[in-house]
Amino acid sequence: MRTYYVYIMSNKSKTLYVGDTNNLVRRVEDHKRGIGSWFTHWYRINMLVYYEEGSNVEDAIYREKEIKGWRRARKLALIEEVNPDWVDLSEGWFS
Repeated sequence: MRTYYVYIMSNKSKTLYVGDTNNLVRRVEDHKRGIGSWFTHWYRINMLVYYEEGSNVEDAIYREKEIKGWRRARKLALIEEVNPDWVDLSEGWFS
């Protein structure tokens, strides 16, 4: 069974990027290297601040679109509920 992720990346200015993937480690590494998304490259979005996982690709896509449709304040509240200090959840994943 595959695992699918909805994730939120940010930078120090708290610019947000919402995405979905079936390989969170690879996708976060892409963002950190500045590839795979013009937006994350341009705004230097390189911190994983939130993610959730599921087993259905359709649900992940639906959830991504749902979160993208929210106002910024609701996205911030979602992040701060599980990551109040805005730490990079991928810290230590890469050498």
